[in-house]
Amino acid sequence: MGTTRSTAEIVAQCQEIFDDLDFTRARQWKEAQPGRKVVAYMPVYVPCEIVHAAGMLPLGILGGGENMEVIHGDAYYQSYICRIPRSTLELGITGKLSFVDGFLFPSICDVIRNLSGIWKLLFPDVYVRYFDVPQNYQDGVGGTYYVKELQELREGLERVGGRKVTDEALRASIATYNENRRLVRDVYALRARAPWLVPTSEVYLVMRAGMVLPVEEHSLMLREYLAAAQAEQRPMRDNCRVVVNGVFCEQPPLNLIKAIEMSGCYVVDDDFMLVNRWLLDDVPTSGDPLQALSQAFLHRSADTSAKYQPDLALKGKYLLDAVKDRGAEGVIFAAPSFCDPALLERPMLESRLEAVDVPHIGFKYAENSGQMQPVREQAGTFADSIKLWSAP
Repeated sequence: MGTTRSTAEIVAQCQEIFDDLDFTRARQWKEAQPGRKVVAYMPVYVPCEIVHAAGMLPLGILGGGENMEVIHGDAYYQSYICRIPRSTLELGITGKLSFVDGFLFPSICDVIRNLSGIWKLLFPDVYVRYFDVPQNYQDGVGGTYYVKELQELREGLERVGGRKVTDEALRASIATYNENRRLVRDVYALRARAPWLVPTSEVYLVMRAGMVLPVEEHSLMLREYLAAAQAEQRPMRDNCRVVVNGVFCEQPPLNLIKAIEMSGCYVVDDDFMLVNRWLLDDVPTSGDPLQALSQAFLHRSADTSAKYQPDLALKGKYLLDAVKDRGAEGVIFAAPSFCDPALLERPMLESRLEAVDVPHIGFKYAENSGQMQPVREQAGTFADSIKLWSAP
């Protein structure tokens, strides 16, 4: 497929979607045909295939971002937790999510669990589900539990939509999302090979667009972006190659990502949005579709701070693998203030890096952080030190 747009034009469209806190594209999709439904979800991962098979639009909600002033949301949560639940509540209370018919709250942490309960109280006419996942990865235990969770979600969406979600529809949706995940992997692989061609600030916006657009439209965008990025000439700099870790839930301000890049770092792997990278391979499109999704989650899903790892010997292996596979020279730990999963796991991850002499630094942020100069200076010093001490 040939491209008709430059990367700048594609990214400009994604920036517009990113800045739009009224979710105009999702509203337009719903209004285009009578009876359409929109089901919102928070990071890290929900099985969007089931929402899609129900004929509904999955809408990723990653907080209100740096431009959202939180007033009402602060009344529901104490000050010593992360900002994403408060800004998400602000989106709901101010009517920016008034068109949403359902809201899924995945198993991230206790704060998001509690947010699902608050949402039920505030919006009783919206289908709300806290989507729990297994902590036991044996097929007969966690697998059986997860299939039942998926079936309950399926039945709940059937009630919302007023129609059956057939196995055939699920298999078709799995195939559609398999294609999207392959394209996402292609974008990340290209960035690892040639990060000067696909800056992370661009990749981030392109992936964020996929939280709002129908998956078919996002796949077309990914194909277009890949073709445009490889067709353009961009200068290669002597930057330090880094992995960014800990940003899977509350998202950093876009300027923070740009500050890391301007400091002299190429981000060659990250965990910004794991919803479209959680399942590592294609999900089989034959047999029982719920069983296929369950098996993929149990045995071929990404490791992260938000996922239980029962084997201590494997704790942090995913990060070491990312450093090796992406040719990274160091790791930047960035996590939202008060993010229990990321901050509790960080010391364990740091010890794994130190055992194999991988340099690392860490800092915290909030989605509305305004001052990026200290981050740029810290990341720049980190990059300079790697270049200095790794020189022959």
